[in-house]
Amino acid sequence: MTLRESAPMEEKQARMLNPLQLAYIGDTVWDLLVRSRLIYRGRNVRNMHKDAVACVNARAQALAVQRIEAELTEPEADVFRRGRNAHAHHAAPKNQEVADYRAATGLEALVGYLYLTGQEERLLHLFALSQEESTCPVQQ
Repeated sequence: MTLRESAPMEEKQARMLNPLQLAYIGDTVWDLLVRSRLIYRGRNVRNMHKDAVACVNARAQALAVQRIEAELTEPEADVFRRGRNAHAHHAAPKNQEVADYRAATGLEALVGYLYLTGQEERLLHLFALSQEESTCPVQQ
């Protein structure tokens, strides 16, 4: 059972997508992982949005990348680099550092790639690693 509408994409097909397309879906998947963890952690509904915002922003995602970067396979690192180096047609949000925003886009591209290719187990493993030693409320 999966949330994808159709069978997983072949890795070759997914690698041919624009990295910003991968980041588009990856952003949502990351958000779902964070929010799901907050639910399972028994977070108070009143505080969940604030907690999610603390975990789903460019700085938090850039820190998450630092915790998993050494664990990435070469194909995963390539997808991350493509996402990080992709040129969005808008500037980073004014309250975020450009380097953090780019790293976050790379992470989202990687998450999108793993999701679309049906690598949920790997995705969940990297997500768990990315949250270790985090100040993000999903770990509390």
